[in-house]
Amino acid sequence: MPITVVSRRVSPEELGITGIADLISAADSCFLTSTEGLIGFGEELKLTAKGPNRFQELDGQWKEIVSQATVTDSANLLGSGLVAFGSMSFSEQSNSESYLIVPKVVIGFVHEEFFITLNNCQETELQELLKAKPVTEELTFNSGSITTQTFEENVLKAINLIKEKQISKVVLARDLAAKTNNFYPNSGLVKLARKYPSCYTYLVNNLFGASPELLVSVQNKNVRARVLAGTAGRGTDVEVDQAIGEALSHSHKNLDEHKYAIDSLTSKLEDNCENITADATPFSISLPNLWHLASDVTATLKDDSTSLQLLETLHPSAAVAGTPREDALRVISELEQIDRGRYAGPVGWVSANGDGVWAIALRGAHYDGETVSAFAGCGIVLESDPESELAETNLKFKAVLENF
Repeated sequence: MPITVVSRRVSPEELGITGIADLISAADSCFLTSTEGLIGFGEELKLTAKGPNRFQELDGQWKEIVSQATVTDSANLLGSGLVAFGSMSFSEQSNSESYLIVPKVVIGFVHEEFFITLNNCQETELQELLKAKPVTEELTFNSGSITTQTFEENVLKAINLIKEKQISKVVLARDLAAKTNNFYPNSGLVKLARKYPSCYTYLVNNLFGASPELLVSVQNKNVRARVLAGTAGRGTDVEVDQAIGEALSHSHKNLDEHKYAIDSLTSKLEDNCENITADATPFSISLPNLWHLASDVTATLKDDSTSLQLLETLHPSAAVAGTPREDALRVISELEQIDRGRYAGPVGWVSANGDGVWAIALRGAHYDGETVSAFAGCGIVLESDPESELAETNLKFKAVLENF
């Protein structure tokens, strides 16, 4: 059935909300920072694909939906009109589906301006759709398929492969699991959005978290990305904390890890982009629990590629897979021996014209109706050591463990 889409500007008072937290509490989908974002309610349409051609298939399905849609957009803001929330599997061999989801209602905001989009939906349905989800009990996480011992052994094996020059870098992950048959992530997502305002708080088909890493944004042929690679824990006081951030920016191990990620991204962008620029020197950014080395990349599309088509080119980046990419993916499969699902895959949204904003699904978890599975990973390079990498995963798990 073709979708009739109506977007218009709206005030928080008209929506009956006091803040973004009210919307997150009721959301079925979301992708937002403190300054802009989209929150979805209900589900009008779900597109799925699996395997090596998942990006192409979803791009084709989406173009077909767009071609049949009738769109009236008087809001004219970022994310207004017809959009779909998306979440893609990490691996082409994954058993997990990749998704594009069009909600019945999308409420978006850009700074202080709000809009509402209705997709085959009447405003009389709003009250029911905007009801807050139940607050569920705090989760108890235990070791998942990859124990701490196995993870440290995997790190040692990866370092040996690097010494043998089979790979230069590989990103290895481990998992935690919490059993529950009654879980809604919404109250935890409210906490994440407050604690990590600069991150992308996301929820798409039961995948949720707060990612610090922008994989790619495409707006009117302007392309942006932010690479994060290189990590350190926060200090116990201001002086120690600043010293840690400064040391990170001079760490040979972390700078090497970061360079692999930057080189990977910029080389992949060359297929579709021109005027590619990257920060000459990475800068340190602070989150509540971590320091990261970051670099911003900008470019201009030289063809008509959609954001979904760029995802196929860019994913998986060296920040979540390694270098060389195919060799790193083989090592990940051999050492982890689990299906990452949609962890470390692209998550975000796509508009009717193919533009969109996509982060990497990090610092989060997935709920399958019985188990909440959380993942955290680290970039392994020659100077890595198992104990430090394990400690880094513990820091990265905090986003989930402290809020759900």
